[in-house]
Amino acid sequence: MDIERLTEYAKEHLELKERDEIYKSNRLQEIIESGLEGSDLEDALYGELSLLPSEIDNRFSGILKQDGSKAATDWLYNYCVKNMYVKKSVLDKNPRFDTSNGLTITINKAKPEFRDPKKAKAGNSVEGGFAKCVICRENEGFGVRNKRNLRTVSLNLGGKPWFWQYSPYGYFHEHGIAVNCEHIPMHIDKDTLVNLLDFVDKFPHYFIGCNAPLPRIGGSVLAHDHYQGGGEVLPLHKAKIKTRIKDKKLPYVRVGVLDWPGTVIRIKSDKRNEVIEIAERIRQAWASYNAPEIGIVSEDKDGIHNAISPTVIKTVSGYEMNVILRSNITDENYPDGIFHAHPEYHSIKKESIGLIEAQGLFILPGRLEEELAEVERIIEAKKQLPQEYAAFKLVYDEAAALYKSGKFKDVHAAMQEELGSICYRILENTAVFKKEKDLINFLKTAGFEI
Repeated sequence: MDIERLTEYAKEHLELKERDEIYKSNRLQEIIESGLEGSDLEDALYGELSLLPSEIDNRFSGILKQDGSKAATDWLYNYCVKNMYVKKSVLDKNPRFDTSNGLTITINKAKPEFRDPKKAKAGNSVEGGFAKCVICRENEGFGVRNKRNLRTVSLNLGGKPWFWQYSPYGYFHEHGIAVNCEHIPMHIDKDTLVNLLDFVDKFPHYFIGCNAPLPRIGGSVLAHDHYQGGGEVLPLHKAKIKTRIKDKKLPYVRVGVLDWPGTVIRIKSDKRNEVIEIAERIRQAWASYNAPEIGIVSEDKDGIHNAISPTVIKTVSGYEMNVILRSNITDENYPDGIFHAHPEYHSIKKESIGLIEAQGLFILPGRLEEELAEVERIIEAKKQLPQEYAAFKLVYDEAAALYKSGKFKDVHAAMQEELGSICYRILENTAVFKKEKDLINFLKTAGFEI
C-alpha cells in the first residue's frame, strides 16, 4: 500500500493539511499493519484521511452561507464520493433504463435483496456498539459497521436536530437520508409535513419524502424516523393531474388526482400552511377510512393498515406535495399484501414497494441480471423454458411475444419493454382505489368537491 500516494490523494481531494501529513502517514501505517482486509481496510484508510465530523459540519455551513445550498450539497456529495463512502464506481455499473410507459428501472447489483419486513420493524438493529440501529448518527466512524468514513451534516427540521447523509449504495443521483437525531420509530403526522417543507426550503434543488411507517409498504428501517431524498427528478414528478378537485375551505389551492397507476393526490400552493392543512386532512381521513367491499380496512386485530407516503418538491410556482395513499392489509390470497406486487410478479419484485418505487423508479434485485439474460438466451434460441426457471413463465411468454412481434431491435429490448410493463402493473397493484369513483367517494369524506 503506497502511503505517500494516499496522502497526496487526501491533500488534493479530502482537504488534508500539509501540517498533518506526517501524523496521518503514521496512522495509515498502523492501520495497514493491523491486518484489516478488503473493504474494511479501505474504509479505515479513508476514514482516517477524511475531515473530522465537526470540520465537515463547519465546511458545509460555510459553503451554505457563502454560495448557497446547491453548492453545499455538491461539495458534500463529492466529498463522500472521494472519501469512498459513496460507492459511485459500483453504482455506475448498475444497469438502468427508462421505459416507454414513463418509468425508470435499475438493477441494483450492489445490495442483497431485502425480503424480511420483520427486520424493517426492528430497524435492522445490529448487536454491538451503542448505536441502536444502522442509521443512528452514533454510527459515524464506527468500524464494526464499516462506517469509519461516514460523514454527516447537521440539520434543523421543525425546530429539532436532524442530520443528512448520503447513501453508500444510492438508488438515484445524490440519494440521501434525513435522519432524526433521536432514535424514535417512523411516523407520519402534521409535524412530518412541516419537516418536509422545511427541508425543501433549505434545499430547493432536492426532493424529499417519507415512507409509509408500516411493514410491507414502508422502508427497510422503520424503527428510526427518517426521510429519503436527493437530486433527481423522478417519474412521479413529471406526471400530470388527471382530475381536478376543490377544497371547500381553501378553494384556490390547486389539488388533483394524478394520472398515475398508483393512488396519488397532488397539492400545489405557494403557501406552506395551505399545503400542510390539506395534506393533513387527507392523512387523517385516510387513516380511518374503510371500504371493505374493495379491500380497504383501516384497522383490525393485526393493527393499523392505512398510511400515506408524502413527497415534496419546490418549483417556481411554490410547493408541490404528492400524497400517495398506501395500505398494507393482507388476506389469504395475498399474504404479502393485497396492495403489494401480486405473486405472478414476485420473480421480478417481491421486496416492499416503498417510497422510491411508488414514485416510478424501480430498484430490482441484482440476481435478475443473470436470470433475465438466461431467459433472453432461451427466447432467442426458441427453446422451452426449463423447470428451474418456472417462476419466470409470465416474463418468458410475454417477452417472447414482444420479440416475435418484430417491433424491437433485439430480444434484450423486448425484455426491457416487458420489465417496464410488469413494473407498471405492480404500481397498479399498489393502487388502493382501482376505480376513480371509489377515490372520489373517499375525497368527499375528506371535504373535497369534484
